[in-house]
Amino acid sequence: MDPDDDAVRNLRVAFDDGPAQKPGVERVVEVRLPTTYGEFLAVGYFDHRTGIEQVALVHGDVAGERTLTRMHSECLTGDAFASTHCECGDQLSAALRAIVAEGRGILVYLQGHEGRGIGLLAKLQAMRLQEGGLDTVEANIALGLPVDARDYGAAAEILQDLGVRSVRLMSNNPRKREALVRRGLPVAEQVPLLMPPRAENIRYLRAKRERLDHDLPHLDGITGLS
Repeated sequence: MDPDDDAVRNLRVAFDDGPAQKPGVERVVEVRLPTTYGEFLAVGYFDHRTGIEQVALVHGDVAGERTLTRMHSECLTGDAFASTHCECGDQLSAALRAIVAEGRGILVYLQGHEGRGIGLLAKLQAMRLQEGGLDTVEANIALGLPVDARDYGAAAEILQDLGVRSVRLMSNNPRKREALVRRGLPVAEQVPLLMPPRAENIRYLRAKRERLDHDLPHLDGITGLS
């Protein structure tokens, strides 16, 4: 049999089967990332479903059970500009410190989650409405936007790609735990990530507890904040 005939036949089979299906998230690059908290491996992913680039900061040997994990929603105002309107920047720093102290862990930084998924400009509009007296939930609704549009599918796939079989999840949000469990990733423990409230964010935190079911017991009995 002519080898060229085999080559043509193989090409035809490949063509008939159609193009290879892209995964949901694809690992693209890994690079050492020294930080003021410690050294991490930055693992970059591309989400083919959304077109969004994602990154996981990995410290130590994270494969296996009970990996200390933070799924951190992008928050430009809190993470980059240190806004005290929310506790996001404080939580990001605390999570990175905790991972290094543990000796192993992952922080998945989720782009596309700005303002609980409504985007940066809409979040700024919602913040302006909050200055007028609405809470964070009411502000989104007033703009005709979802209260929480975040999806954690990419985060679950990233964790599974990194060999994680169960997590100790640093979060006060029960929806994050539910999202991982729903996608087949057990949550062995939910680790509180409680930041001291400020006058600028106490109303926001109370709305998260009362309207979004966040577990924030440290708000009980607080006095002296408006």
